Amino acid sequence: MAHNALGRALYAPVFTSGTAARHGRANIARYTFLDPGAQDFFTDWDTAYASTAALLRAEAGRRPHDRALRELIGDLSTLSTTFRTVWASHDVRIHHDGTKKLHHPEAGRLELIYQSLTLPLHHRDGDGMTLYTAAPGSAAEDQLRLLGIWTAAPADHKSTHPTEAPQDSPPPATSG
Repeated sequence: MAHNALGRALYAPVFTSGTAARHGRANIARYTFLDPGAQDFFTDWDTAYASTAALLRAEAGRRPHDRALRELIGDLSTLSTTFRTVWASHDVRIHHDGTKKLHHPEAGRLELIYQSLTLPLHHRDGDGMTLYTAAPGSAAEDQLRLLGIWTAAPADHKSTHPTEAPQDSPPPATSG
């Protein structure tokens, strides 16, 4: 998964998960089904795992010869009863926008608006980017702003929580 600094801060639990360490990189599907912390991070875990499985099924249909995708689905099928159950429902979903509800370990509960964009890259179908924003004036906007400040702070000052946030809106968090 590619990301900007704010996207990495937003999805910090995914990046610091044991599933990322074991596989050498962060993967939201592995985190969702194999890390017990996912049930706290995704405040509506039932929706998170159902939509993750449905998105994987859509990708499997678009890229049936993608070895890494087949291996991921095989790993999840072997290691997660929840994944096996929801995978058997054969739901397929591609969603481009909506609301994501997270419980960030430092920023607290966040309700973010997301928009997925398909990028016109010729080397692989389905490459895209997802932008996360907060409603103007919302608590989530303030929380994203704080995450942005913590992310931009020098490494030795990251544990210090700023008392005042800048007045401009934070850039959208991205992942893709």
